[in-house]
Amino acid sequence: MLVKVLKALPVCRVRSGPSLLPYRWYCKAQLSPCLSERLRIFESLQEKQGDQGTRSDGGTLRVKLSDGRTLMGTAGVTTPLLIAQKSRIKGALVSTVNGELWELGRPLEADCNLHLLGFDSTEGRQVVWRSGACVLAGVLEAHYGAVMGRGSSSEAGLYCDYHLENSSFSLGELEEKCREMSSLKLPFSRLELSKDELKELFKDNQLRLQVIEEEITGPTATVYRCGEAVHLCSGPLLPHTGYLKAFKMLQVSAVRMAGEAGEAAVQRVMGVCFPGESEREEWEREQEQARRRDHRRIGKDQELFFFHDVSPGSCFFLPKGAHIYNTLTDFIKSEYRRRGFSEVVTPTLFSTSLWERSGHWEHYSENMFTVQCHPHTFALKPMNCPAHCVMFEQRVRSWRELPLRWADFGALHRNELSGALGGLTRVRRFCQDDAHIFCTPEQLEEEITSCLDFVRNVYTVFGFSFRCLLSTRPTPCLGEPALWDSAEQQLERSLQQFGEAWELNPGDGAFYGPKIDIQIRDALGRQHQCATIQLDFQLPIRFNLQYVGADGEMYRPVMVHRAVLGSLERMIAILAENFGGKWPLWLSPAQVMVIPVGGSTQEYAHQVVRSLREANFMADIDADQGATLNKKVRAAQLAQYNYILVVGDRERENEAVSVRTRGGKQLGQRKLRDVLASLSELRKTRSNQEEF
Repeated sequence: MLVKVLKALPVCRVRSGPSLLPYRWYCKAQLSPCLSERLRIFESLQEKQGDQGTRSDGGTLRVKLSDGRTLMGTAGVTTPLLIAQKSRIKGALVSTVNGELWELGRPLEADCNLHLLGFDSTEGRQVVWRSGACVLAGVLEAHYGAVMGRGSSSEAGLYCDYHLENSSFSLGELEEKCREMSSLKLPFSRLELSKDELKELFKDNQLRLQVIEEEITGPTATVYRCGEAVHLCSGPLLPHTGYLKAFKMLQVSAVRMAGEAGEAAVQRVMGVCFPGESEREEWEREQEQARRRDHRRIGKDQELFFFHDVSPGSCFFLPKGAHIYNTLTDFIKSEYRRRGFSEVVTPTLFSTSLWERSGHWEHYSENMFTVQCHPHTFALKPMNCPAHCVMFEQRVRSWRELPLRWADFGALHRNELSGALGGLTRVRRFCQDDAHIFCTPEQLEEEITSCLDFVRNVYTVFGFSFRCLLSTRPTPCLGEPALWDSAEQQLERSLQQFGEAWELNPGDGAFYGPKIDIQIRDALGRQHQCATIQLDFQLPIRFNLQYVGADGEMYRPVMVHRAVLGSLERMIAILAENFGGKWPLWLSPAQVMVIPVGGSTQEYAHQVVRSLREANFMADIDADQGATLNKKVRAAQLAQYNYILVVGDRERENEAVSVRTRGGKQLGQRKLRDVLASLSELRKTRSNQEEF
């Protein structure tokens, strides 16, 4: 959730100096009163917890490493860091102890399996970036007097939200000050605090208090001290700042626009950091590869789509882009027919009474586009589920009708902030392969298993590997505990039957029901959340949905929200970057280029194009008589035509074509009818291969 507009934010100031060094730059004598008071409270709480803490018995423990070695240690004394040093394992940044993430400096408590992780792991990279976010927050707060909000890591790097008055900085300056602070090797000290203790600790920081109110749902949360700065952070973190050798700040953007003046109340600075120069150089190589595959560049070069100020955040799909869009839609629709889904069409504009009934108006209205038609207010739909509930309740339903599987490709609109928009990955107008299943509790397990099979079949076509996450009951949540327990058990059984790797993601379910999230991995190793299967106990209650059971009694159906591709716009972006613009034949908007050699073959070349188009292939002809054959072939390859068919006198006489791939391989002369048959088979099977 984005930070709301806050007025009259207190600003903590410190006296500026030419450098963060030496360490006395951080001493309390130079801190503002509010930062000094925060440190006093932190130290008091730390002392209190130290007095109440239990001491280890110092007994011997056995530590089994991932390479099979077993080392001896002392409970409450031996840490993963000591194990790494003793075993001469370099590059360790965090560890897992019996599968649980464990900071390097945290003492081991009992016999365990220990796995040490470096920057090449997702966990190690996140630990580095979370630690870097704490360093960045400390610099912004102590040196520039910023009021800090959220600060953590994402898949792309680190970020900090802040409010700053009467001061500014350059990204280069910020990088240098972060490096200087890191070189001090300041330890990260961790405390677990209650919500009341957190409010007392950050009582002078309205941004942090808001984060505490909105995001802290459990009984406690963690804070870390780094030097003289204290920050709210989930952890785990590095042992000390000396592990961070390189910083790179990427950009500053507005998080929320303030009131009438339109000034940014809260800003977000984003960046990355690394444990060494080699990791930074590898990251830069990855970024360069990602830039070459950027879907926005591909969309422009291949004339797939564009954006325009006349409709910010809404994509204009050109003919080739529309071909990809429609082919994906047709793919999912063909699966619908096989799997018993029925497509429905629902309105785009609804009275706010619907959104009040569904509960979205209370929690989501600021993200909805509204239309005034006096005396009523309407809103463009940001999701389809309430409309499908209205359809379900139109008449009495019988148990014999269930499960009902309704799919909807209607246009959705969400009022995303302009600073959050980014090509096709974050838009205001989009379409989902959205579907809702209404079923009996007894049918739920089978429906979930079928949805998972749907996901596997689709992602196999694209060549994506994926993993499943079972997200369970959060705190707080709506619904009876017994209902949650039953639903989570059914989801778990479905995952076990599914046979693919899955992980438990405790406490990350939606407030209205547990869910299964599916993360795909693309050709660059990046993970994307696309498919989701969510159970919903609340909408059937809010809409009082019922069906008549076999015994004549009324029962409440279970509602399942399901998407496979997710947003079609976002999936097109992911596919463009995954394939690097080299679309497989079945999805390609430029499938075949026909090149005639010599003026006498022009008519035959046009005949070949007509045959291809009659077979519903995207085929074009390069009839430019002023260009050489090699130049035409090269142009077709750069335009990413899957196949180049060269026709000369011999091909015309034999009713054949000479076939080349965009990769430069010559497949030789083939009969035109055989080529059509082979291309049709590749398209029918949605094959990613280039030869036939």
